[in-house]
Amino acid sequence: MDQSSITWADGALVTIDQRALPHEVRELRITTVDEVIDAIKTLAVRGAPAIGVCGAFGVVIAARAATADGVLDTTRVQAEAARIADARPTAVNLAWGVQRTLAKLSGGVPALEAEALELLAEDGRVNLAAATAAADLIQRLCGDRPLRLLTHCNTGRLATTAWGTAIGALRVLHERGALAEVIVDETRPLLQGARLTAWEMAEARIPHRLTIDSAAAWAMATEQVDAVVVGADRITADGAVANKIGTYMLAIAAAHHGIPFIVVAPESTRDISTARGSDIVVEQRAAAEVTGFGGVATAPEGTATFNPAFDVTPAELVTAVVTEFGVLEDAAAARTSAGTATATASASTAGAEIAEIARGLYASGWMPGTAGNISVRQGDTAVITASGLSKGELTAADMVTVAVVDSKPVDASGRKPSAETTIHTAVYRTRGADAVVHVHPPHATAVAIKTAGSGVTTTRFAGYELIKGLGSARPDLIDIPVFPNHADVPQIGADIEKYLTEHPEAPPVLFIAGHGITTWGASLAQARDRAECLEAMCELTTLTGQREIAVGDHA
Repeated sequence: MDQSSITWADGALVTIDQRALPHEVRELRITTVDEVIDAIKTLAVRGAPAIGVCGAFGVVIAARAATADGVLDTTRVQAEAARIADARPTAVNLAWGVQRTLAKLSGGVPALEAEALELLAEDGRVNLAAATAAADLIQRLCGDRPLRLLTHCNTGRLATTAWGTAIGALRVLHERGALAEVIVDETRPLLQGARLTAWEMAEARIPHRLTIDSAAAWAMATEQVDAVVVGADRITADGAVANKIGTYMLAIAAAHHGIPFIVVAPESTRDISTARGSDIVVEQRAAAEVTGFGGVATAPEGTATFNPAFDVTPAELVTAVVTEFGVLEDAAAARTSAGTATATASASTAGAEIAEIARGLYASGWMPGTAGNISVRQGDTAVITASGLSKGELTAADMVTVAVVDSKPVDASGRKPSAETTIHTAVYRTRGADAVVHVHPPHATAVAIKTAGSGVTTTRFAGYELIKGLGSARPDLIDIPVFPNHADVPQIGADIEKYLTEHPEAPPVLFIAGHGITTWGASLAQARDRAECLEAMCELTTLTGQREIAVGDHA
């Protein structure tokens, strides 16, 4: 089976016309901006990741059309890019794909095309990583037995570019022999579940049954569903999930029956710039989609309709969100029986672990006096070291719990969190990290000062074996961002959040000129280890005078 649903060939975006399925597998060849917009609006191309990649190639198409005699009309490209981004307002990936590609505009058509192709390749990798992490979680929550899962809308390779997100998790489980069957919601009013998901299930030979949307709650009540697995079009800073209309009622039914409700989506779907689910603009679609289907009227002429394309599920109904970086659990979900399997440690336990590591880093000279801070995430909050305390004498009681969404304290201890809290929360809002370490090791701090610029820059290290410990995409090379220092520390956090949002490929380590380094990971030990590896590598570069070493080819 060909895994790719989108390709770029000879200046054209080639995809499957989803309007024709399941009766016909029809190729759609898109060569103009108007065709890009029409394909997105008419759902010939749909699914948040897919339209994000489609939007990226739309920018390339716009640039090719705006080039005359080798000169690119950048103003025209920017105007066309804005039109593409406005084609559908709810799915954040569309604007993300357009903006990420548009950022390469100064490099001309070749740079834009290279970025869009990278997004296309990246999507497949991201989907497989998220799908695998979600499959692992579902098996932990539901046990080692053939599972009966329910899904809504379509989240497979048609909605992405390859593999799929929620359906990707179903495929992983099927390959493991852990899937008994999938109940597929028809997904009114356009029947993406019936037309597309059932088609993909049959294509992958996954056992499935199609049901009407209103039967899903009864399937849960009669013990035919072990978990609900869906995708997302946008996930806000407070953990609310916008997805195809009908998702919210599934989450309510799942919560009532004690069934895990899992959201699988790429990190690019997380929209930290939107604070709350209530801030999402929900697309309203044409009445004809409700009053009839396939050209056949099913309601009296002139009937008024309510036809939102999406609904918004609050975070407290979501057991877990899974991205390519792993499980991002909501604190409320951790209180449910399903969430306890992956709940993080209590604040007091986290505080004890933080204090122990802080004392060790103090002894090494990396957290002198009151400098430096450490945090551990717990759902939508984080436990972080308090301000103004010597790290050499820190105890479990010397912690503050803050909200990830706004960095403000949520406990009644009266202590102030570390001044650099906004740096930590910026990482948590943009990455799937569970711990952050901010320290001031001498060699890494010196490197940051020497390589700093007026804005955000990057410094490259190559050839050092220690790169393997830094979470780089390549084992032999890493580009680490260097951020300028600001007296206003929240501005540093804002710079970091903006950069990490725009550069999803950035490694989990960074420099702040004159202000130390920040590292993060899936555990506090991993975050600390990355800080140690970075300092050791910086010491070696100080001794050798070289940041790049030739070591031969790396596969």
